[in-house]
Amino acid sequence: MDTTAAAQRIKTLSNDLERHNRLYYEKDMPEITDAEYDALFKELQELELSFPELAQPDSPTKRVGGRPLAKFSQVRHSQPMLSLENGFNEEDIKDFDDRVKRFLGLSGETMISYMCEPKMDGVAVELVYQQGLFSIGSTRGDGLVGEDVTENLKTLHDIPLRLRLDQAPELFTVRGEVYLPLAPFRKFNKEREEEGLPVFANPRNAAAGSLRQLDSRITAKRPLSIFCYAQGETLGISFTSQSDFLSKVPDWGLPVNPLVQVVSGAEAVVSYYVEMMEKRDDLPYEIDGVVVKVDSYSMQRDLGEKSRSPRWAIALKFPPRQATTKVEDIVPQVGRTGVITPVAHLTPVNVSGVMVSRATLHFY
Repeated sequence: MDTTAAAQRIKTLSNDLERHNRLYYEKDMPEITDAEYDALFKELQELELSFPELAQPDSPTKRVGGRPLAKFSQVRHSQPMLSLENGFNEEDIKDFDDRVKRFLGLSGETMISYMCEPKMDGVAVELVYQQGLFSIGSTRGDGLVGEDVTENLKTLHDIPLRLRLDQAPELFTVRGEVYLPLAPFRKFNKEREEEGLPVFANPRNAAAGSLRQLDSRITAKRPLSIFCYAQGETLGISFTSQSDFLSKVPDWGLPVNPLVQVVSGAEAVVSYYVEMMEKRDDLPYEIDGVVVKVDSYSMQRDLGEKSRSPRWAIALKFPPRQATTKVEDIVPQVGRTGVITPVAHLTPVNVSGVMVSRATLHFY
């Protein structure tokens, strides 16, 4: 096969595989068998090996991971990934609404539009697209500097390697939360237990550990997902509000939690918070609260930021889950430094989908 024919075949295979990926991962409507998919994938891999100059940065073969890294390099975020102020109850919601109105000079009767979103219990990341092509992916880190986990993020089928729009912006930065759904998490932990490996305490730890693998081929085997929730630095496109942003990016291939909702006024925020708290045990992933943002971007700019958090958003935490069990034994455990820590052996109890059988005790 000459270069011209190889280029055409690589393009055809890439388009076909990307289409089959969408049908399988997004719509659950596969048109071909796994064996047929594997044959197409193998053909593309072999062509890219024979004609490496024709391999594209958004090739479906990038999903399987590459050569292990020696260490992660650092990435400085062009805009800080700020933390959010926390709230815990209905009173905190009303206080937040009052503060927003006072700062904007609005009357107490004004009904502000808020975007309410489930607060995913995962790992915050930033994705940078240049001319529509996924170029850099990083963890939140300390909010200013994170770790470059681009190759690991490329293995997530939820993340498009190229934005699906005809005219891509020069620069588009999006923030999201990487998470591990509960069913795959339980299956993953069971497999580790059968292999004699330590299990992860919760889905968040499993997601963080999977995302920080120096060998992206390991990450590729972990069923990670992502929901996108905010924009970072962007050139060539603009949005008027959080709801405008969240309504458009799914068409570009970026997943957004379907439970997001715009509401008007503090009472409606309270209702959403209560509704999500009631639904949390039935969701296929872990949430630990609700994030509330002033929907209007112009209002967000007027409200500005404090030293470490924006004035226009708040994270409303759910009460911690509790379970009753029995202490069967207390065993002293000697650490590497010689410090003795008492460990309680418990009658196994299910907390948030995790079987807890041990707990570290502390002296006071």
